[in-house]
Amino acid sequence: MTSTLAPSAPAGAFSPARRWAVLAVILAAEVLDLIDATITNLAAPTITASLGGGPSLVQWLGASYALALGVLLVVGGRLGDRYGRRRVFLVGLAGFTAASLACGLAVSPTMLVAARLVQGAFGALLIPQGFGILGAVFPRDQIGTAFSAFGPVLGLSAVGGPVLAATLIDTDPFGLGWRSLFLINIVLGGAGLVAAHRLLPRDTGERATVIDAVGSALLAGAMSALLYGLIDGSAHDWRTTSWVALGAAAILFALFARRQTTAPSPLIQPSLFRNRGFVSGLVLGIAFFAAVAGLLYVISLFLQGGLGYSPLRTALTGSAPVAVGIVIASIACHRLIGGLGRTLILIGLVTTLVGTLALWAAVHVSGIAVSPAVIAPAALVIGLGMGTCFGTVYDITLGDVTPAEAGSGSGSLTAVQQLANALGAAAVTTVYLHAPDQPAQAMTTSLLVVAAITLACCGLVRLLPRAAQPGHH
Repeated sequence: MTSTLAPSAPAGAFSPARRWAVLAVILAAEVLDLIDATITNLAAPTITASLGGGPSLVQWLGASYALALGVLLVVGGRLGDRYGRRRVFLVGLAGFTAASLACGLAVSPTMLVAARLVQGAFGALLIPQGFGILGAVFPRDQIGTAFSAFGPVLGLSAVGGPVLAATLIDTDPFGLGWRSLFLINIVLGGAGLVAAHRLLPRDTGERATVIDAVGSALLAGAMSALLYGLIDGSAHDWRTTSWVALGAAAILFALFARRQTTAPSPLIQPSLFRNRGFVSGLVLGIAFFAAVAGLLYVISLFLQGGLGYSPLRTALTGSAPVAVGIVIASIACHRLIGGLGRTLILIGLVTTLVGTLALWAAVHVSGIAVSPAVIAPAALVIGLGMGTCFGTVYDITLGDVTPAEAGSGSGSLTAVQQLANALGAAAVTTVYLHAPDQPAQAMTTSLLVVAAITLACCGLVRLLPRAAQPGHH
């Protein structure tokens, strides 16, 4: 996604205090997205106990938000280009807040999943505007300092978010239970909306920007059919409807691929598919991010459903160690990627594989008697591996694309990561939920599937570009 916007005033026209206030607004939006993308990992068992819906709701809770966000992320960026980033940011934040209210008031599984889809759609309007807005507010020599705030803030949110969510569920403020996870966004989103309206710079946009609505609709249909087929198949023993949905997904994906070669402004530039390094990185990213997204989900399900942990104990034993590992590795990789290049990805994959197999061995030997003193270190190692890959896979993948392709490639990879999260939430949990009455067996099978995917990803590393573009990361 490339910018065609001109700010209403040069960056130097903004006072330092206003610049940092704008940065705080953008960071707050990113934190809201990060937390809401992951809270259902912890809350799914509590929500299904309250609303019903069974295993299907568990899977849709994890997939629906990421599905809408991933499908519409590139479109959201281009809407900002066309209609102005400030306007689209405000619409996105207002819609996200309203959808959060709908989530908190949901009285049925269908209502909650629908609200999560709407929440993800408005998130796709909100999130892509941030970097462009900061580019209009900060002088060129200060933009790096502004961007450097994202890592620590999002890192702290990744660690603290699950703990906060679990605490809200366990303490049950005002008798709201899991609903408080969404209703708190009314306060946070409302405050952010007031601040954004006052602080963000006005811009007019460029109405000549073309948006490929047909391509987006085909991608949305394909992913929805794929997820429906996977979830329905696992819930109803792979009836005819499940296979029809998967067949429809294959047809729609083919039509989407065809559309990318004929559309005047495709979501993904066709030339990128002739770049072996980009395609290899795209496939590796889809497989790895889907595997680990699903892994984090089933760890939470196993700890709560299999071991009987509370949400808070689950967060402290599983979610928080993974998040700590991700933060540590991401910070380290920022310094290491220049020297190690694609070798760093292999290190991350192997580290993830080691942590996954360590957890498998522990559950295989001890079953549901496995100790949290064993689970937490394995989760930390998995997080270190994930953080190493999160910080490098797409930087390396873009290592040999041309400057003209960089915007499309970067935006596409970001969207694909979200779609992989949705796919992983559906696919890996399908494996786990195949034996819900035997949690240890379900967990070991899921871990072996994740290990096999991670091992296959190791074979793709040699097809990637050797290094990231200088300064890209």
